[in-house]
Amino acid sequence: MSPGKDEAWVDAAARQRRGYWLRTLHQWHWISAAVCMVGMLLFSITGITLNHASKIEATPQVTHLETKVPAKVLESLQGTHSEDAPLPAAVTQWLSRSHSIDARGKKAEWSEEEVYVSMPGPGHDAWFSVQRADGAFEYERTDRGALAWLNDLHKGRNAGAAWSWFIDVFAAACIVFTLTGLFLLYLHSKQRRMTWPMVGLGLLIPALLALLFIH
Repeated sequence: MSPGKDEAWVDAAARQRRGYWLRTLHQWHWISAAVCMVGMLLFSITGITLNHASKIEATPQVTHLETKVPAKVLESLQGTHSEDAPLPAAVTQWLSRSHSIDARGKKAEWSEEEVYVSMPGPGHDAWFSVQRADGAFEYERTDRGALAWLNDLHKGRNAGAAWSWFIDVFAAACIVFTLTGLFLLYLHSKQRRMTWPMVGLGLLIPALLALLFIH
């Protein structure tokens, strides 16, 4: 094979490899972008609201309830229980049926005098206690609104295991989206001379802000 043909073969192989990587990276890039799109929009919006949380006023709504636990239900709270024993089914069923309070799977704090259950969730805090002697029941829930709910989801605060897994998967998809974007920038950088100055600017701005204004 002549030198000219050797060079042409090498060029063709290089173009073929470049085309393969472009197609592969574009495919992973758009798939990860589609997976991340809604989550990235929500996390970006809540990032702004969290950054200005002190300036956004909200009026918490407090629900307070005091009543008596029925005698048959109270019987299930008597006797000896370990400090972290779950609530008896009779109690959770009564709460759900009579007061629309879902306490299934919640951890209870047992003492000789009372049973206390904390039930925080995204955008709200709630708790209730039952006096074991006379069945006095007290419940309180504080709702801080839809914006607080979204902010807590952003932080993963009291959102449960499923949401925690979603955040991990979402973060992994964002990493794929970012890295495939970086490699695409590399492959196109010869035709776009401002590529690396712009990437460098994206690194320089936060670095300077951190060095000059964060103490």
